[in-house]
Amino acid sequence: MARQVRDAREGSARRRRRAAALTAAVVCAGLLGSPPAATAAPPGPSGADPSARERLTDLVNPFIGTQNEGNTFPGAAAPFGKVQLSPDTGHTTGYDWKHKSIRGFSAVHLSGVGCGLGGDLPVLPTTGDITSTDNTKYAAGFRHENESASPGSYAVRFDDYGGTRAELTATRHTGHQRYTFPATEKANVLLNTGQALHKVTDSKVEVLDDRTVRTSITGRGFCQDTRPYTVHTVTRFDRPFAGHGTWSGDTVSAGSDASRGEGRRGAYVRFDTRGGDRDVEAVTSLSYVDAKGAARNLAAEGVRSFDATRAAARAAWEKRLGQVRVKGGSEERRRVFYSSLYRALLHPNVGEDVDRRYRGWDQRVHRATDHTYYQNWSLWDTYRTQAQLLALLAPRESRDMALSLLDVDRQGGWLPKWGYGTVETNIMTGDPVTPFLTNAYQQGLLKGHEEEAYRVLKKNADGVPPADSPYVGRMGNAHYLKHGYVPHVPDGKREKPGDSDFEHGGSATLEYALSDGALARMARDLGHGDDAARYARRAGNYRSVFDASTGFFRARDGAGKFTGPADPAKSEGFHEGTSWQYMWLAPQDPRGLMRLIGGREKTEKRLDSFFAYDQLVKDPGKTAREVWVNGPYDYYNADKYNPQNEPDLIAPYMYLSTGTPWKTTDVVHAALGLFTTGPDGVTGNDDLGTMSSWMVLTSMGVFPVYPGTDTWGLSAPAFDRVDVTLDRAFWPRGRLSVRAEGAGSGDGKYIRSARLGGANLSRTWVSTADIRRQGSLTFKLGATPSRWGTGAGDGPPAAPGVGG
Repeated sequence: MARQVRDAREGSARRRRRAAALTAAVVCAGLLGSPPAATAAPPGPSGADPSARERLTDLVNPFIGTQNEGNTFPGAAAPFGKVQLSPDTGHTTGYDWKHKSIRGFSAVHLSGVGCGLGGDLPVLPTTGDITSTDNTKYAAGFRHENESASPGSYAVRFDDYGGTRAELTATRHTGHQRYTFPATEKANVLLNTGQALHKVTDSKVEVLDDRTVRTSITGRGFCQDTRPYTVHTVTRFDRPFAGHGTWSGDTVSAGSDASRGEGRRGAYVRFDTRGGDRDVEAVTSLSYVDAKGAARNLAAEGVRSFDATRAAARAAWEKRLGQVRVKGGSEERRRVFYSSLYRALLHPNVGEDVDRRYRGWDQRVHRATDHTYYQNWSLWDTYRTQAQLLALLAPRESRDMALSLLDVDRQGGWLPKWGYGTVETNIMTGDPVTPFLTNAYQQGLLKGHEEEAYRVLKKNADGVPPADSPYVGRMGNAHYLKHGYVPHVPDGKREKPGDSDFEHGGSATLEYALSDGALARMARDLGHGDDAARYARRAGNYRSVFDASTGFFRARDGAGKFTGPADPAKSEGFHEGTSWQYMWLAPQDPRGLMRLIGGREKTEKRLDSFFAYDQLVKDPGKTAREVWVNGPYDYYNADKYNPQNEPDLIAPYMYLSTGTPWKTTDVVHAALGLFTTGPDGVTGNDDLGTMSSWMVLTSMGVFPVYPGTDTWGLSAPAFDRVDVTLDRAFWPRGRLSVRAEGAGSGDGKYIRSARLGGANLSRTWVSTADIRRQGSLTFKLGATPSRWGTGAGDGPPAAPGVGG
């Protein structure tokens, strides 16, 4: 025991000396040019010190969603951090639970995306001679029993390379690694610049001195071809190299300091761990600007020891998660809840360096002034759920995210649709940026920028980007503005990389109309009456793709003729869905939609068929898993609810308009059961926290039923009590409390009555203003449905002037 204590003390002393050495080395390495500007950390969420309570980070399982195409990553990241240091096992998006080997720990990942993206600079510790430069061949075998993860931390012990152990943690701009090797004279760290999750078109690696490696990596591709982007890294080790080299293709050059070009490229650094000190620590910093930006990020955030960095990351996550406290319900459901909340707080990501510089979408370098610059926008997904959740929990960041989109327009010429890093990918269709930004306006996040945002949105809503612009915007606008719909053209008129609204004319029409309704509300509030009336009329364009002969939405061709199969389960022209699933995407006019279908009763019957309601009430779990759409990519040929994808996320809340709000609760509680603690415990691709945000908001009993507005639909919560600490600068009462005694135990399932603050509430929705003024919702639950919320006027309102 005495020897173990002495060894532990000596190891701790070595680590302290290394931290000091790393601090001095970064400052003296000559990487920085001029010293970095002093910057203050952005303000975090307010609230009590979470250390006095249970550690919520212990409830989070980052492995949830790593199987069955949830496409999450288990590695280390800070909330909204630039770096996501995580293992890649061979899946197109990074990590797959079923895989048995790790190709490297790369610095960039997006949680839940459907196509390969990022994976830049996979780094792997190995031992022995360098016999391959292909990470599919030198990958390290591992087993899950030797793997662990928690917010801000990941660790694994390999079956190969003498049982080498790898540990990862992260700050906002850096990824920290600690590798524990066996005793060997050939302990290697491989830094691979030529392989990633996307196509690498050019890379450069330089060994700068006996502790430092610098790289630049240019790549492209996300679902389809895209414009290239470049990321710069600097990796600093805590001890001198015993040797190093580079590779080009299959050729390894010992002692070489540089390699550049297409194809497989990289460098290795070597250590001798036979002297008893078997740990090697390294810090990798990231910049989309230049090498100096990466070096400054390293100098600012790479000076702590690994253990201190990991503790800080955990504390940051603890503070974030601690904003929401739930009581009641099983430990499993609380684990699912906090794991979902964790994933919802990973993106978008800080785009600027510590010196406030960032690379804009004009590919020029800019400097942020009054807000933090963010990037990575899965808008087609996140406008429906995550944008609203972040407005509640992270309003300062949400404000800066919205202002960053205005930067994109100012510097790049147009608003984005699906942006990664410094480029537009044009993936997905419709007009998702409008409800994203109108949501920011409605939540009070654009004070001082309202008219600027409105001008940008008006330009987007009324025009089309120039032919020489990389953006596609509302590419179907010319026909939509003249005829009221986007024509379905199967070949898609694909003149720019990305997806085509014309290939999905039916759903694009519905998305445009939804956005027009949200913009009409913003225009009215700002006093632009004529614009408001014009957008309100356009919000009714959802009717232009309604086929009265089938009773469903249906795409039209350029001549106005309905096209594709009449069977709504086999419809054409709807992006990642069928006419059945898009039937409910008219939240701007729920009463008008019900009239098209034939009234309240017929709408309810159609919803019952869609959700297989009779089966659902008998066996919710079986219906959700076997009758509803269950495959992550089973988008088509279906007449049932698809909880695996975004188009029908709001569909369960249509029951609020049919006067049967208890059915909303039945459906969403069955869907909540699809979220579990297993690696397949996310519904479909998580899409940068979209599905996880759905889970969090639905569990709280409040949900944005009309994205882009301030309307929140109500259902029975999943917990007895949810207490949310809010930022008083944006939410004056500083809290949102949702109480529903018996919800967590299942004793009460249906809302019998509701109170907003101290007043009775008969309607099935509240506004953001209600939350600001009152700060509390109280539900009385019972075992059977009641008359609550059944009145003709109790359902969510239409957009102003739509006329439904």
